[in-house]
Amino acid sequence: MLLVYLHFPTECQKQYEFKKNTKWPSVLEVSLFSFPFALSQDPSIPTMPLSVPVATRSIDLPSVGRNNYQPFGFREEVLPKGWSQNGSRPLPCDIHASHDVEIKVRDGSILYCDVYRPANSTEPVAAILAWSPFGKKYNGITMLKNLPWNLGIPDGVLSGLEKFEGPDPAEFVPRGFAIVNVDARGAGDSEGNVGIMGTQEAEDGYDVIEEIAKMPWCNGNVGLAGNSHLAIVQWFIAALQPPSLKAIAPWEACGDLYREQFVRGGIFDAGLFDFIIDHNIQGHGGVEDFHEMYRRFPRADSLYWKDKRADISKIQIPAYITASYTSFVHTMGSIRGWRQVATSEKWLRLCPWQECKQNGWEATPKVRTTILRFNQDPLYNIAEADYPIPRTDYKKMYFLDDGRLGFESPSSTTSISYQAEKYQDCAAFTYKFSTKTRLAGIPKAVLFMSCPDFHDMDVYVLLRKLDAQGKALLNLNIPWSSIAQHGVTPDTLDKVPRRNMNNLMFHVGSLGILRASRRAIDEAKSIHENYPFHPHDRDEYIVPGEIVRLDIGIWAMGVEYEAGESIQVEIHGNSPLLRGEFKDDNEFSDTASHGKHIVHFGGDYPSHVVLPFV
Repeated sequence: MLLVYLHFPTECQKQYEFKKNTKWPSVLEVSLFSFPFALSQDPSIPTMPLSVPVATRSIDLPSVGRNNYQPFGFREEVLPKGWSQNGSRPLPCDIHASHDVEIKVRDGSILYCDVYRPANSTEPVAAILAWSPFGKKYNGITMLKNLPWNLGIPDGVLSGLEKFEGPDPAEFVPRGFAIVNVDARGAGDSEGNVGIMGTQEAEDGYDVIEEIAKMPWCNGNVGLAGNSHLAIVQWFIAALQPPSLKAIAPWEACGDLYREQFVRGGIFDAGLFDFIIDHNIQGHGGVEDFHEMYRRFPRADSLYWKDKRADISKIQIPAYITASYTSFVHTMGSIRGWRQVATSEKWLRLCPWQECKQNGWEATPKVRTTILRFNQDPLYNIAEADYPIPRTDYKKMYFLDDGRLGFESPSSTTSISYQAEKYQDCAAFTYKFSTKTRLAGIPKAVLFMSCPDFHDMDVYVLLRKLDAQGKALLNLNIPWSSIAQHGVTPDTLDKVPRRNMNNLMFHVGSLGILRASRRAIDEAKSIHENYPFHPHDRDEYIVPGEIVRLDIGIWAMGVEYEAGESIQVEIHGNSPLLRGEFKDDNEFSDTASHGKHIVHFGGDYPSHVVLPFV
């Protein structure tokens, strides 16, 4: 859930001029893929449909009260200043609400949206779309109640009109904007089946934007804003260049559903999306079944998965991009977005708290980053010239036979092993810092490994922070002060209920993932020398006992270490992330790690990590 605020760059302080302008001169700051076909920018010209049958799974029918679904039907009302429900934030002004507004897209399907706009405006206003299949009515606060500690959002902060992970009309409408909450295809009462990203959702977004721009209350300017799904979809829609889309604000957005969400490193995992389906999505059809689609197309070179990677280079409008080091889905997609969006009017903010941004536009440096400290509050709003940070000194640190990391590789070869199927069993190498040190950027691991028991290996490389006593630390993904009233401090984490010890709330460390059979690299598509692009277009199985080299990009990090604290590199055979109350249920276990993994280092096998010193 997001706490959202609107801020204008200096040149846009005069709201009236901003709204009258035919082109937004900049983007909104908010606190709190390539398509396989040539896509038309003219909705009157039909595009080639995806020539791959898409499997669907069932979803719940809409029912009043579930995820705050309300009885269907067009109606209009004015919500008066002070309006509140169940202790929500009272509205600061009258808001005109239009419910279940019908919009027809190019294939004839009807999608529905809710519109919140100034009640007494005599001038047309700009619209900000929040797009997802998660429900469009009053469900932001409802979803918070299902998450640990309300994600740190106090009661009375949100109005309740916001879509889950979207902007709050109570913040934007008083500033002269309309918020449009869209039920994507198949969600709620919108027709069809729920499709996730790709050509279909992009074209639907294009059509809805252009229809909204024509409405009498809209001045023709439309923006997109929101977090997670609401952010990811912006890459796809904006790549089609709808004429009325003037700016995007993707807050935490992966850009490749294969490599960054469902099959990261070549290993399938749909646990997060399954949770979302169970709690958020309802409609009259079905939802795309990623389990079945992975069975049919296990490699990324299929048209199906190519359609799930946004061509971000086609985006030419202003973009305000946020990311966090603590997201296990969105980090690298946001960084690719920063590097590939084709405009100089772009901003990147690496935030200290996952999906929770602070207020303030100020002079707005193009890049602001953060430094996590795990056992204390982070440092943030650190202005930089670019990202990755240009002055970064990337240093190789080699594995040593006493379990340490060093700057020189041993002359002789040795090895260490772990049981690949045992949770938290690993090979570990540690370096203790003698002075305060910051690591910020994109790390990488180069490993020489073998498996005597199987023809493949799933390899997870985790960078952990240890305190001066050698205890592994966790980073809280919301401010420590927000849960102090629950008695939670860095010293009492061992008393936190297991259900709250999950990756949404706590960051274990930056992680790299790779299946050995998917180790091939396409250097031309790599966005950074430390972040290799794996085409995932073939399976190159290993011979049991054969030593292979694995180049594993690790997701970006920004961590400060005091003198006496350490970084520990851990190599695992299954995911080392927190599991909360979730069971380890891998339906594709026959292709996963089996038996013993051996890490070879020194001599002809100089296994090491590359760390970003700043």
